[in-house]
Amino acid sequence: MRAAVIRFPGTNREHDVLTALLRASSQKPLLVWHKETELPEVDLVVLPGGFAFGDYLRPGALAALSPIMSEVKRHAKRGGAVVGICNGFQVLTEAGLLPGALLRNGELRFICRDVHLRVETSESIFTSAYSRGQLLRVPIAHQDGNYFADQGTLDRLEGEERVAFRYAAGPGEPEERANPNGSLNDIAGILSENRRILGMMPHPEDATDPVQGNTGGCGLFDGMVEALA
Repeated sequence: MRAAVIRFPGTNREHDVLTALLRASSQKPLLVWHKETELPEVDLVVLPGGFAFGDYLRPGALAALSPIMSEVKRHAKRGGAVVGICNGFQVLTEAGLLPGALLRNGELRFICRDVHLRVETSESIFTSAYSRGQLLRVPIAHQDGNYFADQGTLDRLEGEERVAFRYAAGPGEPEERANPNGSLNDIAGILSENRRILGMMPHPEDATDPVQGNTGGCGLFDGMVEALA
């Protein structure tokens, strides 16, 4: 599987993603600068976390207009796989590749801690290594992760089983602690209509090695590699 990781000014999680992909596939991913106008022939494109362009205007708004995004859109239109993590999720919504928007966290502050996610579907290349209902522990680190969409969009996401991950209470946790940012329907990650694009706010790349405290994110990378190999 060949993968490309896009770097914008202010991206800061690209090496975390590169390491996670290399662990899963043993094939070194490509790092692509946002000003490039051609995308190498790859199976997977990853938009990693950070603060592209300093989140000026809105998180992801300027990054969505970068030259490379035209190529990312063409890749997606051909059925290529795309993952946007945290800031990358914001870029995908701003670029129109996923519906909805990521608003300021409900408590209006930056949140950095582990959360629990419930896998809502295993019917995608991103979640195929998990079981539906499986509980994962992964970190979050964001200020604008509050997923919002109109009711019609929410109904379609739910009806088509396009919610990939949902915030959930962990063992012994009160339910009110489950949703860290106010996201509607506790949504933590969603899929495109063809299920080839995933956007998620938590950071699975930072839960792929025991030294990170847990390996809940391994399934996402292992599943992608197996499906796209």
